[in-house]
Amino acid sequence: MRNPNLVELTRGSLVESRHAGALAVARADGRIVASIGDIAAPVFPRSAIKPLQALAFAGSGALERFDFATSELAIACGSHSGTARHVRLVAAMLARAGLTPTALGCGAHEPMDGRAARELVRAGGSVTPLHHNCSGKHAGMLVTAAHRGEAIEGYWRPDHPVQLRIRRDLEELTHCRLGADVCGIDGCSVPNWAIPLGAMAAAFARFATGEGLTSERASLCRRLMEACWAEPELVAGPGRLDTLAMTRLCGEVLIKSGAEGVYCGALPGRGIGFALKLDDGAKRAAEAVAVALIARFFACAMDLGPAPRLKNWRGQEVGQLRLSAALSSLMADLG
Repeated sequence: MRNPNLVELTRGSLVESRHAGALAVARADGRIVASIGDIAAPVFPRSAIKPLQALAFAGSGALERFDFATSELAIACGSHSGTARHVRLVAAMLARAGLTPTALGCGAHEPMDGRAARELVRAGGSVTPLHHNCSGKHAGMLVTAAHRGEAIEGYWRPDHPVQLRIRRDLEELTHCRLGADVCGIDGCSVPNWAIPLGAMAAAFARFATGEGLTSERASLCRRLMEACWAEPELVAGPGRLDTLAMTRLCGEVLIKSGAEGVYCGALPGRGIGFALKLDDGAKRAAEAVAVALIARFFACAMDLGPAPRLKNWRGQEVGQLRLSAALSSLMADLG
């Protein structure tokens, strides 16, 4: 099945770029509320499922042992921007468990936040694994292993107990069997499991509402979600969509970005979850779809996405970013 165009960019009177993809909106019982494109084909969710991956950390007992709270839960769910606060918090998490940043297996890249990257250069500092956007997630994995007395080395491998528990959590929430045939390795070296968008949307509906879960599991999910709302800047960073949306719509919208044009999330009050993927991995187009979906229920979110009017470096309007006719029709039917 070939996915339809979801987003178009015009220049003058012509369409310059088209971004195809798929979107699923689902309830906790698996019913699809709305969809466009192929929502049955497995796609790699990348970082969009970090809140789900953090369940193993939240339920391990490490929170109580190391006196972790809201901030640590939020950054474990996040793809942080590498600001000074982000780096300090991850370092402190590791230190409480008797670990150092050298234990992180995520690799290193410069801070995603431009200001933080420039400050690091001016200070003559070096990039470390703490600056990696996934270091909070990895810190949660590491302290879980330390708390359980498991090997620290290789905690990121698919056969390590930490990763096996995460896989079981994902299987429980998505109702999918996750085997070697759908296993890839993420940019931060941990396993990433390809899952159909329809299953991911339903998983986020279960995560956000607790429907179909035990009371203990539902409580853990709720605690993670509330941590993201309490500390949205730890989930992403200044000026980024995840942070902006959960700041403005605290308690109403859970949203998490993933690489290669993926977004997942939920509207708990509406009882729905969503998952989307742009075929070409375009971040701007994925943001436009995510914001359009949220704004269908919360009009105040309309300005959170990319600017609909495209301007050149002189400030001239040269084109538009718009939803395709097919996606616009789907949004009109949502309610």
